[in-house]
Amino acid sequence: MQNEVAVTGLGIISPIGNSIDEFWNNCINGLTGVGPITHFDASKLESKIAAEVKNFDPSVWIDRKEARKMALFSQYAVAAATQAWMDAGLPDFAQNESLQNKGGIDPDRIAVVLGNGIGGIEIFTESHAKMLQDGPDRIPPMTIPQMIANEAAANISMHFGVHGPALTQVTACASGTDALGEALDLVRAGRVDIVIAGGTEAAITEFAVGSFCRLKALSTSYNDRPELASRPFDRDRDGFVIGEGAGILILERLDHAKARNAKIRAIFAGYGSSCDAYHLTAPQPEGIFGVKAIEHALRDADLQATDIEYYNAHGTGTDLNDPMESKMLKKAFGSSVKSLKISSTKSMTGHCIAAAGAIEAIVCIKSLETGILPPTIHLDNPDIEQGCDLDYIPNTAQARKIKTAMSASLGFGGHNGIIIFKAVGT
Repeated sequence: MQNEVAVTGLGIISPIGNSIDEFWNNCINGLTGVGPITHFDASKLESKIAAEVKNFDPSVWIDRKEARKMALFSQYAVAAATQAWMDAGLPDFAQNESLQNKGGIDPDRIAVVLGNGIGGIEIFTESHAKMLQDGPDRIPPMTIPQMIANEAAANISMHFGVHGPALTQVTACASGTDALGEALDLVRAGRVDIVIAGGTEAAITEFAVGSFCRLKALSTSYNDRPELASRPFDRDRDGFVIGEGAGILILERLDHAKARNAKIRAIFAGYGSSCDAYHLTAPQPEGIFGVKAIEHALRDADLQATDIEYYNAHGTGTDLNDPMESKMLKKAFGSSVKSLKISSTKSMTGHCIAAAGAIEAIVCIKSLETGILPPTIHLDNPDIEQGCDLDYIPNTAQARKIKTAMSASLGFGGHNGIIIFKAVGT
């Protein structure tokens, strides 16, 4: 029998809160994190809005000297990981004693698996500008170590002094979900006892936002009303709103967690993935291979479609995603789709790219813990003509005790990732 995997810690940096309690309170109360871009002058761009992280001070979680060596996506990741580590009640491993086994916790058997899409893009653009202005000798020496996508996982490993695998998953918007799935497999296989897993992204820069604008992917009709811009499944949606942040989960072999009397927040029950092999940016219109990912996850969790009570949608608010995802759910769930509770919390957080799946996994776990299902805000006129006619929990959270929750992430390149969590004791 495969090892069961528990979630024992949660941590978050997000556009609607930099702690789990703040994030969850704002999420269930329908607070939007979208506003005018402040990270740079967006006046020349077609889309001038984003869901930025607010009031982030890395020194709360990271030594100032250590933080200066990190790009923002790494800072977000280490900050969220520190919250999750503390939430899980794990011991501190000082750098000079990291090989010691503290209280039955072996740092050689703690891994990091992190999703990231774009890396330290602000480092790249700043260093490239210096090269163009002053020549290659003026490129900052730390450009590559700060910029490359694996450095968030590496910084987490160094921060905690853990020596298991430190891996990075890059599958665009599915990166955080796929990282959690790969971490699940590591624990089940018995390779490690604990994984620090999730996703991180910090790509609200002129170059990245401008590039998404060129793809015609971002919302542009609400620059003067940014708080209304992210509107998944609504008739008046016009693209996604870019977000940023990090979500981190501590995944742990269930018997290992019980042996140290850890608080078990949920059971990580299943993971499935697939690839559309269809188009670089557009999903397969009928959602056929998203259905296969759902089927893989259900089989992995030993569950039926009728067992799933809440589904956290990819729900980007783009013309193509929302009708496709609704079709996908109808195919995967059949007649039971009518009783399925669905919401897109991207309506509040924006689309946090690689961090999205991990942040939305946290939403699923908090829904299981609290019996509250967050809303899809700004869902004023569901796009019935395009088939968006399911129960997306419009505008107001619902109280409903659930035992199972599923989350989906569907990324550029056709990457489909599905994860399932169960309440403790089910």
